[in-house]
Amino acid sequence: MNKTVLKAVLASVLMFGFAFALIPLYNTFCEITGLNGKTSGQVTADEILKKQIVNENRLVTVQFDASVNSKLNWEFRPTELNMQVTPGKLYKTEFYAKNLSDKDITGRATYSVTPGKASLYFNKTECFCFTEQTLKAHEEVLMPVTFIVDSKLTEDVNIMTLSYTFYKLES
Repeated sequence: MNKTVLKAVLASVLMFGFAFALIPLYNTFCEITGLNGKTSGQVTADEILKKQIVNENRLVTVQFDASVNSKLNWEFRPTELNMQVTPGKLYKTEFYAKNLSDKDITGRATYSVTPGKASLYFNKTECFCFTEQTLKAHEEVLMPVTFIVDSKLTEDVNIMTLSYTFYKLES
């Protein structure tokens, strides 16, 4: 009987450990492959711009979307809904955030790019999503995003959407 209980407990611990490890493994896999709209994260603008061949005749519409998780008492929105960009050039936009509560709150943004195949060509060089953001009670901020749409973006993609969702980080 003790042997069976020990095996069951060991199996439960291993399954829990495996399930716990799946989230970071999945996120890493998505960032490497671009699956699920994840981009490669932070790179320097100079590194990307050196590899670009700018076609001044091509424009791509980048749409911006923002939402907050229901547990986060913030207002969060893009300062512009869309932008016409030339692939291979550096652009900057901002997102507005306001803490609506009477206490300091720390949040973290997750992001995605759609369509999924476009995420491989969307490079953020500066983004509030790279770090946690703490807003004091009723504080308002503008948070910058600097990005480059790679000039190798396939011709069939003319519109892409950069979406953010802010989540409250529990203390």
